[in-house]
Amino acid sequence: MASNIYLVRQRISRVGQRMSSFQLNLNPLKEPLGFIKVLEWIASIFAFATCGGFKGKTEIQVSCDKGAENKTITATFGYPFRLNEASFQSPQGVNVCHVDWKNYVLIGDYSSSSQFYVTFAVFVFLYCIAALLLYVGYTNLYRDNRKLPMTDFVITIVATFLWLVSTSAWAKALTDIKTATGPSIVQELKPCSIQGTLCQFVSVTSMGSLNVSVIFGFLNMILWGGNAWFVYKETSFHSPSNTTSQGGIPPPTGI
Repeated sequence: MASNIYLVRQRISRVGQRMSSFQLNLNPLKEPLGFIKVLEWIASIFAFATCGGFKGKTEIQVSCDKGAENKTITATFGYPFRLNEASFQSPQGVNVCHVDWKNYVLIGDYSSSSQFYVTFAVFVFLYCIAALLLYVGYTNLYRDNRKLPMTDFVITIVATFLWLVSTSAWAKALTDIKTATGPSIVQELKPCSIQGTLCQFVSVTSMGSLNVSVIFGFLNMILWGGNAWFVYKETSFHSPSNTTSQGGIPPPTGI
């Protein structure tokens, strides 16, 4: 009994010392566990930056009477893609064809999908920083503490699933955004159906960066899913019998 109490105290003492002493060790970054975490960190930056930093516009050319000068009206939109708040603006704020275009907006609100995607990517970015700090600064603590690898494994599984959900939702929303800001918008504007008013779709800003954000979303899902195996190897599930007499501390398996 006394020997067991001594071992517990000794273990707590060792863990406390490791937690209080930061020792930089870059070796984990050479292993799959740490190297893939760096890739996840970089991919998360591209995911939220390519989506959250987007701004674009759609333009429609309007003419009233034969021989009258054509005017271009513009609707500007961007993250978080509340298109129903993006009103059309005419040149110099004047009415075109006796229509106040400020009263007409694009169709749709896709803020929930885009904000979910970006917010989750930001949280992943922060978690990767914390995990890398643990890997390279408190390597021994991560090896010796059975709860940390298990927590890391659970978060990895959950993150993989959430990458799938958030990216799929954002990809669907992006498809709808392209439709709502494309040529079909002409058919939705009531003034364009008035006799004597001719509307013609001109252009919409390229959404290549948004396509890239979807690609990085699925890339993140693949990275996190693949890394789940290497995190799993650090848990007690992988080697449940690898406990030693040294206070029940399992030996390192991956880092």
